[in-house]
Amino acid sequence: MPLAAQIRPRRNGRRGTELVEFTLVLVPLLSILFVLVDISWAIFAKSTIMYAVRTAVRKGITITGTQATAAGETLTQMVKDSVQANSLGFLNGTTNRSYIQVHYFEQDSSSSTGLTDVSTLATGNAPGNLMQVSVTDFPLPGLVSRIYYLLTSVDKSASNLSAVSADRIEPSGDTPPIGTAP
Repeated sequence: MPLAAQIRPRRNGRRGTELVEFTLVLVPLLSILFVLVDISWAIFAKSTIMYAVRTAVRKGITITGTQATAAGETLTQMVKDSVQANSLGFLNGTTNRSYIQVHYFEQDSSSSTGLTDVSTLATGNAPGNLMQVSVTDFPLPGLVSRIYYLLTSVDKSASNLSAVSADRIEPSGDTPPIGTAP
């Protein structure tokens, strides 16, 4: 028997098994990877919008009338601009600006919640009142279409994100104009 025939391993019926095994491992691995990327995307978007809302509240409670006049905007406009500037492009444009709301509350012991919404009053942003900035039901499309079962259609719906932050307006002798809220 020649030496080459003795050295070569025998494959009796094992041709193509590596390809089948690779396919059986690759499909679940890619599915897990896509799920992780989609979840990471949603967590990133949520934390970015939460950061933008918190930053806008911090800016909004300290803005003076002189700063608002210099910017040529009202307090509500400046707060919404701050949310858009810090949202890394998620809330850019006039359509996405509609998801941003600014409310002003006054403490009221006669109310069942202890607060009265004074957003429509010119004095709503008086020192000591609460400013609440929120992004409500912002639709975040998934990066990867979701497939739950093989027999159902692919889910391409967006996930809705919301974020809320509030703080007490700082005392100031120079209160800025409130503008149109929410």
